[in-house]
Formats: sequence, structure tokens, C-alpha cells
Amino acid sequence: MMIYVAFSSMLQYKQKTKDDPHVYAVADLAFNEMLQDGINQSIIISGESGAGKTETAKIAMQYLAALGGASGMESEVLQTNVILEALGNAKTSRNHNSSRFGKLIEIHFSETGKMCGAKIQTFLLEKSRVVQRAQGERSYHIFYQLCSGAPPLLKKKLSLKSANDYTYLKQSNCLRIDGVDDSKMFTVLVDALDTIQISKEDQMKLFSMLAAVLWMGNISFSVVDTENHVEVVSNEGLATAAKLLGCTSNQLVTAMSTRKIRAGNDSIVKKLTLTQAIDARDALAKSIYAHLFDWIVEQINHSLGMGRQCTWRSISILDIYGFECFNKNGFEQFCINYANERLQQHFNRHLFKLQQEEYLEDGIDWAPVKFVDNTDCLSLFEKKPLGLLSLLDEESTFPKATDLSFANKLKQQLSANSCFKGEQEGAFKICHYAGEVTYDTSGFLEKNRDSLHSESIQLLSSCKCELPKHFASVMVADSQNKSSQSWHSVVDTQKQSVVTKFKVQLFKLMQQLESTTPHFIRCIQPNGKQRPRLFEHDLFLHQLKCCGVLEVVRISRTGYPTRMTHQQFAERYGFLLLRSIASQDPLSVSIAVLQQLNIPPEMYQVGYTKLFFRTGQVAALENAKRKMLHGTLCIQKHFRGLHFRQGYQGLKKGAMTFQSFIRGERARIHFDNVIKRWRAAVLIQKYTRRRIAATMFNDQLKHIILLQSGQNTNACRMKWSQRSVTTKFKGT
Repeated sequence: MMIYVAFSSMLQYKQKTKDDPHVYAVADLAFNEMLQDGINQSIIISGESGAGKTETAKIAMQYLAALGGASGMESEVLQTNVILEALGNAKTSRNHNSSRFGKLIEIHFSETGKMCGAKIQTFLLEKSRVVQRAQGERSYHIFYQLCSGAPPLLKKKLSLKSANDYTYLKQSNCLRIDGVDDSKMFTVLVDALDTIQISKEDQMKLFSMLAAVLWMGNISFSVVDTENHVEVVSNEGLATAAKLLGCTSNQLVTAMSTRKIRAGNDSIVKKLTLTQAIDARDALAKSIYAHLFDWIVEQINHSLGMGRQCTWRSISILDIYGFECFNKNGFEQFCINYANERLQQHFNRHLFKLQQEEYLEDGIDWAPVKFVDNTDCLSLFEKKPLGLLSLLDEESTFPKATDLSFANKLKQQLSANSCFKGEQEGAFKICHYAGEVTYDTSGFLEKNRDSLHSESIQLLSSCKCELPKHFASVMVADSQNKSSQSWHSVVDTQKQSVVTKFKVQLFKLMQQLESTTPHFIRCIQPNGKQRPRLFEHDLFLHQLKCCGVLEVVRISRTGYPTRMTHQQFAERYGFLLLRSIASQDPLSVSIAVLQQLNIPPEMYQVGYTKLFFRTGQVAALENAKRKMLHGTLCIQKHFRGLHFRQGYQGLKKGAMTFQSFIRGERARIHFDNVIKRWRAAVLIQKYTRRRIAATMFNDQLKHIILLQSGQNTNACRMKWSQRSVTTKFKGT
């Protein structure tokens, strides 16, 4: 029933019988503009965490798949959501299915509008969630799905147990989500992997690495001396993790409990402390999971790219983590909210700055609308050398720097900025477009360094399994010192920091979006309790104010949201003129069309190069165009009907004449044959009758002659007898 209702609603928006605000309407507009203008489109979905961005993106993809169907690619594109949600989404305190990464899905179409491929780009996966999270939250869905839904044979191969047996999963005291069956979701995941054409061998590699990460969390350490040095405890976690990675237990122990330090030409093996060993174990687990996520995205892109040889234009759907403000906000929220600041700037630029600048440049009578500009906040992040990102990178390069020293440096350098406020105990506050957020600097430096020592990379390189080797080669390739073949050259200071890589990714994303025609969908969270049919007025109004939605509505009502050049307008609507005009230049044609359709002068303005229309006026023009086209089609329909009927009658008359001639000829031939057969029959009968008559005559003649001969014989005998008697009597 739900599927039928969704299909019916899609059909209404596709046929333009319904134009209410909806995700379908935005996707339909993007699709039609792509076909009409030949320009790549983008649908940018934004909003706070838990506002429904992921579900909105799926709805938009479903509609585009319905429009561009019949190619066989649409089902694969839709199934990518299942895989990416399993590996990249998790339960948080605000959302049961929160995206912990950003993604840009670029859907490719042919010139006829058929879906022919897709490409997925991902941004900043929250790796720390693999090993640590707040109470009441879960790690990534894939772990719980694997533990609950894996078939017995797979569980035996991976030595899998229940989720409650793994330290990484049970630490937050949240193993289930109400209303979600992880076992069934695993079956759905495997079906999606099959649809995307991920081979069973690659699926096994994926599940093996996931199990290895879980078992690594069960590796424990024991302190062996007063300096807090540790040894790895030989337990089931150690043995199973080593088996799944394809290395020996001793190799894994060495990577997690020791570190080589170069002293001149010599190498000194140093034992790690308990904290260092735990960090080394968790860093390896996080790195494996992050590279595994990138690897599965590569496999998906390879599968979806098979049909892109007929690519024409594309529609990109951006579903990125929403603005977050928790009770405790760390490095992840810092990066996420920075990304949202950049997206808000993109939103402001297209819906406020560019629009109003265009009005003024084209000579339109316009009073500028004020809006909340977040340029100062972005400058706080990106300014060099005294911006948040630069200071974080600078502090991350100092080996003895601490999170507290970083917080103190921020207070010293940024206290004059109105968007920054220093707090006590290593915290600071930023005034974002969506409100103030307090960040705790604990773990900032370590997470920004993203440290993984050479021993761990060497361990992965020496593994017998294919994926760990691949991950190691990627890590070496990412290091700046690519020319060196020594494993000890791959050190943390030579790698780009996390915020630097994320900033580069974000700027590339913005450049990509700038080359498209944007369509914005702003998701608003109705309440903070994740309950249906509950509306919190203050929360709703706060989001509308912070996101600039109210200003957008004001500009849309008082401004001219639709615009097109004189040439485009004349080409699109010039045929509506009932009579030709003296001047055929685009401006004169456009004015004549507007006057003929009686468009009120206050509903549009004529600029130097473009025509600007208020909301709803283009719909009236499109309606007139639709009626004209409909009337033209009706005339063409009747003319074609008459033309084809006349042609049919001519063909029918000719066919009947030809048929009568053929039938006459055939009748004459048949009659001639009948006459010939009759004459032949008469001739045969004549000769037959003559033969029969001759035969009968000859038989009768024979009989008569025979009879006559018999009679003659008797007569002669009688005569002879009489002669004998006479002679006898004479003698007597």
C-alpha cells in the first residue's frame, strides 16, 4: 500500500498534476533543468543532526531512479544506500540512524534522461566511533548486523560471538535499537552487496576485516614493571585477530607493545606504556576500518561506473552530517560544524548575495534584504596564520604539545574575535550560524595527527591476507616521502593532518558544487525527542531563524526568484505571439509576449540583459505555452487523422480495383480451363463412344457371321441329306 501511494505521488509530480512543496518537486525541477539547459545540477540537503537528511536524500534518489529508469542501473544506485548506511551510520543520542560521514552521490544520465551510472564521494568518516563513544550510543550498524545475522558457517569461519562479547561494542551499554532487527538488516545488506555485484570473495574479505577489528578490541595488556610498561596478554582476542589479519600472534604483539626508535645508525626497541599500547591498538583498529570503508566505496564506484560510457549530464545529491551540538562536543563536532558553516556560506551566496547583486547589476529596482552572514565565523576557522585550523595544525606538530596548551594558545590568539570565547578547563566556545557550541579540546591533537606508527604499517604489509597489504600500500602512498623505501620514513609528522585533508576535500566539494545549478532542501527537526507528531515551536523557530529560511522566504515573496535572458525568453515563449511584430529582436518579442498574455507590470521587471519574474508568473507562462502546444497538437492530430484517412481511402480504392482485376483475370483463366477441360472431356467421350460402338458392332458382326455360318452348314447338311435320299430312292 505504501509503495502504491509513493508511486502515485511520483506520477502526479512527474505529470505536473501536483505542485505542492515536496522533495519530489525539487528532484523533478533539477531533472527537467538538466534536460532543458544541459547543465549539471546539484541537490544540497542540509539541516541539524536528526532532521532527516539521509531519508530525504533517499527519497530524492528514488524519484530520480523512477524518472531515469528502464536502464537497469537504478536498482544498483538505490542499493548503495543500504551498504553505506551499514558501514557509515550509527545510533547517536539525537538520531537512531545518524550519518557519521559525508557523501556526494553523483548520478549520471544519458541525453535521453536514462540513468547510466553513478559515483560516490565520501568525506571525514568518524573513525573514533569504532573504539569509543558516549553512553547510550552505538558503533557502526555493520558490527551489530554481522554479529546477529551472520549464518552459522560464516560465524564459524570468523569465530564470531554475540555483540555483548566484544569490548568495542559493549562499552557504551547500548547494543540494540528499538524497532530495528539487526539480523534482518544483515540479510538486506548481503542482498545489496549482491546487487552491486560485490563478489562473494570480496564480501568474505569485508566480513573478515570487520571481525578482526572486533577481536582487536578484546586484546588486553598487563603491566610488567614500575614504569608502567606492558606486555600483550595471550588470549582468544589476540589469536583470532592475528588469524583474521593473516599474521602471527608474535607480529601483532610486537606492533602493539613495542616501538623502534632510531639512534644514529642503530635501532632501539622500546616497550610501550599501558596508555601508549591501548592507543596503538585503537589506532590500528580505526585505521583498518577507515581504509576498509574507502575500499568498499571504491568497489561500489567500480560497479556503478560500468555504464558511464554514455554519460551526458549529472545530478549530484549532497547528504552531509548535520550541525551538531551535544552536551560534550569534541574534534568530530568541530569538523562537522566547520563543514556546515561552509555549506551555509554556499547557501547564503546563492540565495542572498548573488541574487541581490544580480538585481543591482541588471538595473532592477530593489531594496536589499539583510541576512545573517557567517563570513566572520568562517574567517575564524580559515584565517592564516591565526585561524582555528592553522593553530590546530601548528600545535599538532609540536611533540610535547597538549590539548590544554592548544586551548591556551587559542585564548591568547583569538580572544579578540567576536565569534570566539575562551572557557575554563581546556574548552572554548564558537558562535556558529546555528548557535553557540562549546568544544572540549580533549583528544584534539591526537585525533588531528591521526597517528599510526611504522610498526603497525609494517605489520599490515607483512600480513598474508590481501586487504591489509592493500591498506599498507595506501598508507605509504599517502605519506609525503614517497621516494623512501624505509618503513621508518612513514612517520606522523610527514602526513597531512586530518583538518588539512578535510579542508582540501571541502574546498574541492565547493568547487564542484559551484559548477552546477544548486537546489536547496533544508531539513527542520520538529522535536528533540525523536517522536512522531510532536512539534516543539521554539526549536522549530530557532532553526528557521538560524538557517536563514525566513530571509529566503522574504526574498522569494518580494523578489524575483525566476529570471532568464531576453534571448532565452524569446526562444521559449516567442511562438505564443498571435501576429508577428515589426522588430524581431529578443527584447521586443519578450515584451510583446508579456503584453499579449496580460502579465501585470508589477509582476515582472525588465533588466538590461534579463527578465525577472515574481513567484508564480512563470507558471502562468508555462500554462499558456502548454495550452498553445496542446492546441497545436490537437490541430496536428486532426490534420494527421484526415491525411491518413484520405491516404487510407486511396489505398483502399486502389486495392479494391487491383483485387477486382485480379479476381476477373483469375475467373477468366478458370473459365478457359473449364472450357478446355469440357472440350477434352467431349473429345474423350467421342472416341470412347466410337470405340465402344465399333467394339459392339464387331461383336455383333462376328455373332451374325457365326450364326449365318451355322445356318449355312445346316442347310448344306440338309441338302446333302436330301440328295442322298433321292439317290437312294432312285436306286430302289
